Amino acid sequence: MEGQEQAAIQQQQQQQQQQLSQQQDFDPVHRFKMLIPQLKESLQNVMKIASLNLGHNTAIDNGIKSSDTSVQRFDKSLEEFYALCDQLELCLRLAYECLSQSIDSAKHSPNLVPTATKPDTVQTESLSYAQYLGMIKSQISCAKDIHNALLECSKKIAGKGQTQGIM
Repeated sequence: MEGQEQAAIQQQQQQQQQQLSQQQDFDPVHRFKMLIPQLKESLQNVMKIASLNLGHNTAIDNGIKSSDTSVQRFDKSLEEFYALCDQLELCLRLAYECLSQSIDSAKHSPNLVPTATKPDTVQTESLSYAQYLGMIKSQISCAKDIHNALLECSKKIAGKGQTQGIM
């Protein structure tokens, strides 16, 4: 029995670790932190290959070596470096978008409205009922404006499609 319980506990721990690693894979900041060491290594590799190639080309120019010896390809290492830079840029852009969305969400989503049944759970950031109604009315107005703008655009698109079909 104890062996089965330990196996079940280990399985639960493994599942939790897998879930944590999956969540971290989607976190752009965590991914950025994981890519930085790879970027440093890639940059070191680019510099090393550039140095070796420069030394090799200098030796060829001075007539010390012939050009038939193989050297590492600089363009491939540079391409790897640029690919990592692109991944880092995407991570930063995604993190910025997440932050912007979070700020907008906090700004435009309603806070809690205190209820009379639970006066002990009143928060300092909660809205009065009148403030809450005002916010909801403004959100409804904004949604109507967006709906009307979309309808207007769809009518314009449909109108252009009909006039182009006649020609």
